Amino acid sequence: MTTEEKIKQSETRIFKAVFPNTTNHYDTLFGGTAMQLMDEVAFISATRFSRQRMVTVSSDRIDFKQPIPAGTIIELVGKVSYLGNTSLKVKVDIYVEQMYQEQREKAVSGEFTFVAVDEEKRPVSITF
Repeated sequence: MTTEEKIKQSETRIFKAVFPNTTNHYDTLFGGTAMQLMDEVAFISATRFSRQRMVTVSSDRIDFKQPIPAGTIIELVGKVSYLGNTSLKVKVDIYVEQMYQEQREKAVSGEFTFVAVDEEKRPVSITF
């Protein structure tokens, strides 16, 4: 399997409903909650790509382009964007949809870096 085929196969999509218990006093999704969900989707994508133990080592610029209101549906899309020897990057976008309309917009985007590790948490080469 080529690298491009593996990247496509490991793309991860998760849908969530935004309920009031995940929102702030403005009735929009907490930024920290968005980042947690993004890291989870990025981890799943990285693991599906490598099928190795992966750990988050950094998050690059996360842009909050628009608020995500309570009562909407979000889709998180994670896709490997860079492949190194022991590390890889996953770009994650969050799209927001109105529940009862066809409207859909990108709300948040960011990139997460992962390193493959062995049982002793030492970096190892990514093999696939």
